[in-house]
Amino acid sequence: MSNKMKVEKNMEDLADDLLVKEAKRGDREAFTELVCRYQRKVYNTIFQFTRNHHDADDLAQETFMKAFESLKEFKQKSSFYTWLYRIAVNMSLNFLKKRNKEKGKKEFVENDSPSKMNEFSATAPENYSLKKELEKKLKEIIDSLPLIYKASFILVVFQGMSHGQAAQVLKCSEGTVSWRMHKARKILQNRLKPYF
Repeated sequence: MSNKMKVEKNMEDLADDLLVKEAKRGDREAFTELVCRYQRKVYNTIFQFTRNHHDADDLAQETFMKAFESLKEFKQKSSFYTWLYRIAVNMSLNFLKKRNKEKGKKEFVENDSPSKMNEFSATAPENYSLKKELEKKLKEIIDSLPLIYKASFILVVFQGMSHGQAAQVLKCSEGTVSWRMHKARKILQNRLKPYF
């Protein structure tokens, strides 16, 4: 086995905290390994905020660039994963705030009336159509959530984080995340009532 293959295999076997230490010493391969481990998760998290592949690509790259530039300041009091997600979420929230300012506040507009939904019968093609319409409406409602609720909702529901993990990423208490999740679910329930 060549030295390069040994180094690559060793990098894959190292824990995040050891890779971070090596990366802080200037080992770019160690940081590259960290990027490989988390690029898909970071991209998916950002995409849940932006709903745009191009924006998610750009923000994911910016997230890793910022992480690389700030690595020496990372005190390792939390895991690398939590620290990196905090950067990704903050970049996503800043991006959305800027986009909302540029476009003006988007208000949630309900286009479909409950009576339209009742017109659907139990036939398979119409059920499929109804399911697609519900999925679309759910995405619209999630996108329209206030950013503080949306951030918690995305991390817990789509990224599978516990309330405690999401609290670390968002730099707030676990109780705050639980409260935000409660409020987000209430908003979703109210706006989806016409469909059930």
